[in-house]
Amino acid sequence: MTELSLFLGCVAPNRYPGIEVAAKKVFSTLGVGLADLDGASCCPAPGVFRSLDKLTWLTLASRNITLSEKKSDDILTICNGCFSTLKDANDMLKEDPALKKDVNSKLAEIGHEFRGTQDVRHVVEYLYQEIGVDKVREAVTKPLNLRVAVHYGCHLIHPLKDSKLGLAGKPTFFDELVEATGAISVDYEDKMSCCGAGGGARTAILDATLKIANKKLEHMTEAGADCIVDACPFCHLQFDVGQAEINHKFAKNYNLPVLHYTQLLGLAMGFSPEELGIAMNIVDTSRFIEKVKMDTSENEVCTIV
Repeated sequence: MTELSLFLGCVAPNRYPGIEVAAKKVFSTLGVGLADLDGASCCPAPGVFRSLDKLTWLTLASRNITLSEKKSDDILTICNGCFSTLKDANDMLKEDPALKKDVNSKLAEIGHEFRGTQDVRHVVEYLYQEIGVDKVREAVTKPLNLRVAVHYGCHLIHPLKDSKLGLAGKPTFFDELVEATGAISVDYEDKMSCCGAGGGARTAILDATLKIANKKLEHMTEAGADCIVDACPFCHLQFDVGQAEINHKFAKNYNLPVLHYTQLLGLAMGFSPEELGIAMNIVDTSRFIEKVKMDTSENEVCTIV
């Protein structure tokens, strides 16, 4: 079995532990083991930390990477921001010997050394490139009758600019994985725009970030989405907690459940919403869960042995 080091980041284990559970369940089903990365810290965040002190940001990021290097595992991230930080740091240090030397002089003080032997992968990118859409589709036992608003997120796209994933204009790789579950990925206005939360904005200027999220929620609702599917716990928080804040501040009445892609795939693989932590959100998911259970029982794939 292939094994990867699972980098949890900060938001998922503290706010949405169901994402971790879902990732481990679906990857195990696909024949990939996810091992805990003991001793990992915050990535740290790609916006604020990198802007203030690049060398410190690189040193903290590369310390996380060295933990995976010692295991000879590649790192798998379930968060766009963590992916952006760790992949950019990994690539920069591999390509710049002088920068690598500066960082290693800092790491040596705590007994670590960045060697540049491993890669950093994102859960959606890995599933698309290494597992493949066809194999994901074959693992589906309960096709989903859902209309899904896919949110790519900013920090998923930028680090993949050289990945040959057809990112120019209108990428489709995330949509293809969503539709492998049986769901329909709906098109909606401003699909590739930001959720509004990144770069410390959610903390510093909350109302402004909620206005951005409100526009996306408005367009998703107009497209007839049953739920939002993302690949980043921080975007997840913005759409989940943010919905309650928007409903209160702007007198809206949104009720769009928010799922991480691993949770959506887990449903299609036959895991229950309870196993995947889908009810552990601010947005009420009871009606969504009832619909999923009813639809999947009708759409179950029968395998003849």
